[in-house]
Amino acid sequence: MKKKITPLILCATLLALYGAAQAQQPKKVPRIGYLSTQEPTRDSTRSTAIRLALRERGYIEGQNIAIEYRYADGKLHRAPELAAELVHLGVDVIFANSTTIAFPPNVLARADKVIK
Repeated sequence: MKKKITPLILCATLLALYGAAQAQQPKKVPRIGYLSTQEPTRDSTRSTAIRLALRERGYIEGQNIAIEYRYADGKLHRAPELAAELVHLGVDVIFANSTTIAFPPNVLARADKVIK
């Protein structure tokens, strides 16, 4: 009887350890880069609308999606630098609130997706 219990305990222990190891694998949280040419206070309506649209699709900031915000504060010459910073952070997509933002080729080459 003892010979039958020992392999069962060993199998159960291995399965429990395997399940615990699988459960500890971190889920990749999608990251959005939000690039605005405006100041945060002037852009709040647009960024709020984007967060609400994401929420309607089941994405909640801080839970299952991360948003990195960068604001050029009306200084368009800062936009390429901010875009490069977002790419360096490893965002999955960059959302730009203006079609006037010119992305340098090195940023476009390293970004997966840019939405204007």
